[in-house]
Amino acid sequence: MGGMEILKNVVLALHILGVVALLGGVLFQIRDMKAGTARVLPAMLHGAWTMLLTGLILVGMQYPLGRGDDLDNTKVAVKLVILIAIVVIGLINRKKAPVATWVLPVIGGLTVANVVIATVWR
Repeated sequence: MGGMEILKNVVLALHILGVVALLGGVLFQIRDMKAGTARVLPAMLHGAWTMLLTGLILVGMQYPLGRGDDLDNTKVAVKLVILIAIVVIGLINRKKAPVATWVLPVIGGLTVANVVIATVWR
């Protein structure tokens, strides 16, 4: 395994940690959602930004690794649009406490959709 492949795996691990921060923040607040006191946690936004940055790096690294022809640009575009929606919803609602009842379920659902697209869409 070459240095570029190791770097790709490190970036992929950071991407997964971004998913964990984002989805973990939503799951952490299930009780708060029921109580009507939920909010967008800073860790959720950090996770979303981490996913965005590392996702862009992962796509960009496919060309030097000789896998650029294997990219499914439609899949990448769909995942990017979903992640941008997550970031926008998070940024709009980051200073609101509590957030509207739909905010965290939508963020969580879009995050799960992104994971499913990443793993199932071939």
